[in-house]
Amino acid sequence: MEVTAPKQTVESQPQEERKQSDDSESDSGNDAKKEKTETTIAETEKKESPTNINRDIDQLIDDMTLEEKVGQLMMVGFNGYQKSSEIKDLIEQKNIGGVIYFDRNMSSPAQVAELSNSLQQSANAGKYRLPLMLAVDQEGGSILRMREQISPIPSQQKLGERASVSEVYKVAKLNGEEIASMGININFAPVLDLSSTDSRSFGKDPEKAYAYGTRAIQGLNAASVTGALKHFPGNGRSNIDPHVETSSVQANQLDLENLDIYPFQRIISEVDNQKFFVMVTHIKYPAYDKEKPASLSKAIIQDLLRKKLGYKGIVVTDDLEMGAVNKYYSYKDMGKEAILAGADLLLVCHEYQHQLEVYNGLVEAVKKGEIPVERINDAAKRILDYKMNHMAHRTVDPGQAEQTVKKEKSVKYINNLNLN
Repeated sequence: MEVTAPKQTVESQPQEERKQSDDSESDSGNDAKKEKTETTIAETEKKESPTNINRDIDQLIDDMTLEEKVGQLMMVGFNGYQKSSEIKDLIEQKNIGGVIYFDRNMSSPAQVAELSNSLQQSANAGKYRLPLMLAVDQEGGSILRMREQISPIPSQQKLGERASVSEVYKVAKLNGEEIASMGININFAPVLDLSSTDSRSFGKDPEKAYAYGTRAIQGLNAASVTGALKHFPGNGRSNIDPHVETSSVQANQLDLENLDIYPFQRIISEVDNQKFFVMVTHIKYPAYDKEKPASLSKAIIQDLLRKKLGYKGIVVTDDLEMGAVNKYYSYKDMGKEAILAGADLLLVCHEYQHQLEVYNGLVEAVKKGEIPVERINDAAKRILDYKMNHMAHRTVDPGQAEQTVKKEKSVKYINNLNLN
């Protein structure tokens, strides 16, 4: 069964028919030789309802091998400005679901656009032609990739102190338009952690974090970019960097839910859950789980986030290569524990060997009966539903990226906010 994900509009809904890419059309001769039972999502859209498209996703889940489904549950990073042999292997042989960019991958808007097209070309060559999720951490302030060549996106702290909600929306939309022009469809932002000192935070006020976070998500969505609320259930109380070491938040459930968790809860209840991911932190919260960090905790992901708050979208872990977890778990065990806890997408941002260990560990755990195949299917279905029904997917123009990123109008708008 061959499946092609449809190109999406700003609203990312399967309402408008879209033409297949030139690559799809050039393959039509070969497609005609395949069995009549085979179809494409693009064809299905013309004659079937979203319910039937979802039925096709179920069929695809049945058709895919365990290894192919496991690959979709991972997002990885790699070194270099061009497609490396390692990332080519992960996409073409392991059916990996997504790629995250860092400065090491980004030298100019045109180069990033060309890289995105190249990576998507590799994904399009696969059996199911599933598009890649391409992501970046483009929060603003100190967390800004390729900062010399993009607009000076302010930190959330400065926005929280001096900007209006409408200005937060406009900055997020501007940010989204720049990264979208380079082929990136996911921004791991905004940060909802409550803090009066962290430049990555909108501040200590949970109402402001909710209001500004909502507008940030909407601004990104207006540019066909999916956002991510992070770091659930809130990093603000910890002074220890989870990149380096673990920490434990000593607060009771009532305090956490009235403060730290409040912005997440409000956005989850009021905004379409397909418009954003939720990224779970590696910090521990003994009020919910005395032993495991949030990213590996069923009590926090399944019982709190899924059941109590009702979140129905994609749950992504923070990078599994962070010291808060990789000092205490093997990569094989981390992947298994995260999936069992309820995560759908595992971030392994740096080392190829670690990515293989997570991938192989998941496959082995399912074969040994340590992870129910139903849990893999559940996570894979969320990923495929997002890709086919909600994710913007397109070939981008490197020349247009050069014109869009850091254009004079955008820089002038940000400078006129007078946030410094």
